[in-house]
Amino acid sequence: MKNVSAVLSVLALLVVSCTQERIDVGRLVENYSQVTIPAPDLTGITDNGKEVLKLYRMAADEVDKIYWQQYFGDGQALLGSLSDPDEKLYAQINYGPWDRIDGKAFLPGYGSKPEGACFYPADLTREEFDTWDDPCKDSPYTLVRRNADGSLKSVWYHDAYSQSISTIEGYLQRAADVTIKESVRNYLLKLIEGLKTDDYYESNKAWLEMNDSKMDLVIGPIEAADDGLYGKKASYGAYVLLKNLQRTEELSAISARMPELQALLPGDPANHDFVPGAESDIFSCNVLYCGGYTNAGFKVIGINFPYDTKVQEELGTRTIIFDNVIREKFNRTVHPVGSALLEDVYQPHVDASAFYWLIVFREIAKGLGVKETVNGKGTVAEALADEALAVEKAKSNVLGAWLCAQEAEAYHISALFQKEDVITTFVTNTIRSARFGAADPTGIANIIVYNYLLESKAITWNASGRYSIDYDKTWQTLEYLGSEILRIQAHGDVEAARNWAAKYGIAGPESLSDKRVLERAGIPVDIRFTYE
Repeated sequence: MKNVSAVLSVLALLVVSCTQERIDVGRLVENYSQVTIPAPDLTGITDNGKEVLKLYRMAADEVDKIYWQQYFGDGQALLGSLSDPDEKLYAQINYGPWDRIDGKAFLPGYGSKPEGACFYPADLTREEFDTWDDPCKDSPYTLVRRNADGSLKSVWYHDAYSQSISTIEGYLQRAADVTIKESVRNYLLKLIEGLKTDDYYESNKAWLEMNDSKMDLVIGPIEAADDGLYGKKASYGAYVLLKNLQRTEELSAISARMPELQALLPGDPANHDFVPGAESDIFSCNVLYCGGYTNAGFKVIGINFPYDTKVQEELGTRTIIFDNVIREKFNRTVHPVGSALLEDVYQPHVDASAFYWLIVFREIAKGLGVKETVNGKGTVAEALADEALAVEKAKSNVLGAWLCAQEAEAYHISALFQKEDVITTFVTNTIRSARFGAADPTGIANIIVYNYLLESKAITWNASGRYSIDYDKTWQTLEYLGSEILRIQAHGDVEAARNWAAKYGIAGPESLSDKRVLERAGIPVDIRFTYE
């Protein structure tokens, strides 16, 4: 399978003229502010626990090798060919020669990023895939390859990446042998079976039932954003986490209210009739280490897993808020963007606590809404196809902000901020996130929400190049947009989703002007991690 990945990487190369202008990659590196994650305080962690944590990190490193194969191909060969330190660093940040901000190659000799990364043959057409009769082709855990005669075949991940997966299984088995927590041992053993079979139903349940450990490991094929063809194939990633027990206790009251929050959602109740499982919970954690997809490009500040709708119905979901990442993003990107681009009167409302709770409710919103279409089109993901991820990202952003503002106004949050702080901080983060570009579903979702806010006059870009905010219109826009997204999802209206992305998913002159202002001010787009 390594040979196949190498061939796909070579096919991505294009001949370039010797007069091609060389990109200043050093400036691109500055888009990512370096955050050093210190060695964790392991007070209260047993020697067994420390050994488990070490094994988790080793497993995450092996995931990194799989992800290179999925996204680019032979990463070692690419990095080994680069003598310029900035080019090598930026290739490591992006896991390849393509900038995740705009999707373009930053290294000479490379053309556009293959839409399907390395999940599909480079010469595959949509017509060929759509007419191919294979029961495994739509699985998130298969690669599409060609037989010697040129016909298509599905290859399961556990076969394609067998060597690395065997290594990961070895680390997890050793961790299972060492841990003194029975729930952790059960999860790790179920996870090993999942990696061997590409069936994660039992391990997902075991993970949700593992709620008494201070450490956590999320590992495996978890996100499909790299699949630009169909949004189906999942990329390998890993998080090694350490729980903040005090803050987790503070958040526990929110998880108990998941059914109540679901009922609060705007629009026709038939469009959000999913009943989340009663065992949903929320953890507050610090990120200790990332590997694979989770370390590539922009860093997420919270997760809501699992995506398996059957497990969501039976047990619920787990929301994990990344405390240290949220703090660094706010201080290095969100607050500086507010100072640079908001009219003075709004700047005091860019609030760190409001930002934290916006992320909490954004991640909660991922587990709410609708999972199955109401008209027999199957799951929302199946019905919306390649538009599903961008729509889902927009949903969680919009409904997360709507719920957060609602809860702040009702004094259900034990923090000192107001609805205006929530709205201002949300607007600032949306303006900031529009810089991510339209190279992936997250970027598209941010631009869509930003353009909706502009069109509705919820925000106004003034002649000074700064924004004013109409709080009432922003609230109304969030409510309308949230209900419209739920309608699109519930009815599997893929045409509406595509029209929506075509109309609103393109950065306009205001956003491009903002980008120049922020670049001149030296405000980074995002952060990158180094580890002690």
